[in-house]
Amino acid sequence: MSSLIVVHPRFDGVWPFAADHFHTLWQAQGEVEFIRLESSDERNLGEIASQPAGIKRLACLSVPVTLECLQRFTGLEEATFQGSYGSSVSEGPIQEHIQQAGITVYNHPTEGFWGQTVSEYALALTLCGLRRIPQLHRAILSSLVPWDYEAPNGMGTPGGRGHQFGDDSNFTSGTIAGKRVRIIGAGNISSRYASFVSMLGADVAVWDPYASEPCFHRAGSRKEWHLSELVKDAEIFAPMVPLLESTRGIVTAEHINALPKGCLVVLATRAGICDMEAVRRRVLADELSLAADVWDVEPLPLDDPLLGRHNVVHTPHNAGRTIDANQAWAEKLVVQFKPQ
Repeated sequence: MSSLIVVHPRFDGVWPFAADHFHTLWQAQGEVEFIRLESSDERNLGEIASQPAGIKRLACLSVPVTLECLQRFTGLEEATFQGSYGSSVSEGPIQEHIQQAGITVYNHPTEGFWGQTVSEYALALTLCGLRRIPQLHRAILSSLVPWDYEAPNGMGTPGGRGHQFGDDSNFTSGTIAGKRVRIIGAGNISSRYASFVSMLGADVAVWDPYASEPCFHRAGSRKEWHLSELVKDAEIFAPMVPLLESTRGIVTAEHINALPKGCLVVLATRAGICDMEAVRRRVLADELSLAADVWDVEPLPLDDPLLGRHNVVHTPHNAGRTIDANQAWAEKLVVQFKPQ
């Protein structure tokens, strides 16, 4: 048996569809030993494998690895050691042994495995924020009033509610087409989102001082050189960068205060990149609308003033989790191994 996959339920608790998909992909290339431990089984890798010396390819998913047990895998050529998030093998003697033994170890080069999932979700948040879809869905569960589109005596007023009009004209509403969409980031998620709204006819500008020029062109956007300029005319504002020490609070209160009144803010990656106190203040003052899957406090307390507001769409931080993202997690590792 030259290929082995071992997985602990801790891994399945985060990526419940990934290990089995990994198994399916390797099975298509040849025979594979697949071992899924019980939740109480805390054996290390060396105690699990029956014939470690014969293993050439290894996928170790949230199973403990020691130097001693890894030394038993004398024929190992390629491996991935993954926890729920990132590599499960730390620097030190184990890494030294891996280098000395000539074992090629694969990790995810990026978090692109959930790029499509999150970017599509962000597009959905945008549409829901523009058209108030969740608010109207909830409203018609308990009242027939939302169905009444008739102005008194059938006589409307300019700028008032007309027949079958459910948007809130105090905020950015209607179509994505023609809107000024302003995005922070040109990475896996943000570039996809930019391409979606560009395809739908938006005017898209992106600020990312670290991205190369082709990143903007592929996404159908133009490069904005200054963040302070990006926010000035935004109708839809989507900050979409990972939360790192270098990006924490990168969208300051000054930037939030510069957003035009009525702007829709879309949060689908990490709330900590923004000054959320400023976001909250302007949303609660009905100066901005918000469509968010990520928050400064999670879970949001049931008495949080953002919940249930007419200008807020809220979901519980699940944009990145689909079966497709699980499968992409496995695929982006499997493709790095040598073809069999």
